[in-house]
Amino acid sequence: MLTESPVLDADAVRREAGRRRTFAVISHPDAGKSTLTEALALLARAIQDAGVTHGKSSRHATVSDWMGIEQERGISISSAALQLTYRDTILNVVDTPGHADFSEDTYRVLAAVDSAVMLIDAAKGFEPQTVKLLAVCKARNIPIITVINKWDRPGLDALGLIDDVGERTGMTPVPLTWPAGIAGDFQGLLDLRAQRAIALEAVEAGAQAAEETDVDIDTLDPRDAGPWVDAREESGLVESSNGSFDREEFEAARQTPVLFAAAAKNFGVSQLLDILVDVAPSPSPRPSKEDEPRPIDAPMSGFVFKVQAGQDSAHRDHIAYLRICSGTFERGMVITNQRTGKPFATKYAHRVLGRSREVVDTAWPGDVVGLVNATSLRVGDSLFAEQPVQFPDIPRFSPELFAVARAKDPGRYKQFRRGIEQLEHEGVVQVLRSDLRGDQAPVLAAVGALQFEVAAERLGTEFNAPTSLDHLSYTLAMRVAPESQGVPQTFRGGEIMFRSDGEIVAVFGDKWKVGHFRKDFPDVVLEPIGAAVDQ
Repeated sequence: MLTESPVLDADAVRREAGRRRTFAVISHPDAGKSTLTEALALLARAIQDAGVTHGKSSRHATVSDWMGIEQERGISISSAALQLTYRDTILNVVDTPGHADFSEDTYRVLAAVDSAVMLIDAAKGFEPQTVKLLAVCKARNIPIITVINKWDRPGLDALGLIDDVGERTGMTPVPLTWPAGIAGDFQGLLDLRAQRAIALEAVEAGAQAAEETDVDIDTLDPRDAGPWVDAREESGLVESSNGSFDREEFEAARQTPVLFAAAAKNFGVSQLLDILVDVAPSPSPRPSKEDEPRPIDAPMSGFVFKVQAGQDSAHRDHIAYLRICSGTFERGMVITNQRTGKPFATKYAHRVLGRSREVVDTAWPGDVVGLVNATSLRVGDSLFAEQPVQFPDIPRFSPELFAVARAKDPGRYKQFRRGIEQLEHEGVVQVLRSDLRGDQAPVLAAVGALQFEVAAERLGTEFNAPTSLDHLSYTLAMRVAPESQGVPQTFRGGEIMFRSDGEIVAVFGDKWKVGHFRKDFPDVVLEPIGAAVDQ
């Protein structure tokens, strides 16, 4: 039986919101995002053992990866929302796609978090995808905790990495832990907040929580004390130069706390959990599209940041991931979709981790709820109870790669069309159609090449519609403004195409073709599509 909105207990909402920490883990591919996510889950006792023993080549199925292509390649493609409880604090971990070619979904996820954990490979330092994601976080003013990972492997100098963090982020790096031993000889940590020296030992090659033992540096044998004394001196140098941790500076994204870790062995992960609980921001009033913050204790509201299908092949259900922004969400309540003005019944509300899920009866600001059978919801939809609100749009990114999709078996065209519609609904790819090619040959538009692979794989496995992709030579797209006059059906060096939302899109081989088009058709106004992905 469906229920109306719950009676709002403002004190309870503020109290529960204060217990939440909602964050994303971001980095370049292979820096260890999924490994770190599993280590956090292990230490919070959400799983019995971690999926990593000696890196991705020997891992058993990672709990947050569910898609066949993810398990086959050891990469994360679709975001997973994982809720953990640690020290009476609720950690909502949004595990973002990590592949360099699949950045668009990652950028959407960053709209739903209050902070980010930026993972840096100790051997490689800053890498291109990290820089892109950092730029998005900076644009959103998202506080960032920096974790230098894989310190158990040979890598760069700790002081040099700290300098690099400062130069590349524009924030002041303030270490909260410091490693004893150079990269590849990770003996332990100085916990600078707690004034502790901690020796670390892996348990079952990292499948269980690491063993931690307090160390008194001053009583160590001089032959053993060297790495610990060096750590104390180096961390002191950084503190004298960069100052101590300042929470206001961190929340303003002007300072980034830095921790050292080896997630595969669970070294430094418990310290990260403590930092998240102690200093990461809890949910705050989220600005609406009119720039009026929605109070935490206002009636229930939230927005959809991801739509996913195919996680349960037996049911073919659709899941819309809803970030709760205010009020109390109760399963069964009827809320309104701001875009359509229509009510949405929340009878099926789950918390989703990979293929597994559990029913959610109540959720609070900062929580992520999976709404099942949510075929009417789209990425960016604002949902509310009682008091209407519209949150800012989640940006659509300008595609750079284009391919014509065709069903290999004409007899499977109905399944092919249904699959294309579903992929478009989820935002896996952008779908364009043209009078020149017809409905049977839609053009898929993407930011990265892996999006095409995922689309083809899902069309073949989920919809039993094997698909061929013929890549086009176009490299950019522009939106044709509605007030344009004399829009051509065809033109040299490109095509006119249409999105299902009614937008007219012109695609071009290069930027020079855009100039030719503007010269030939001066009454057609071209505009950028959403946000560009910086190279």
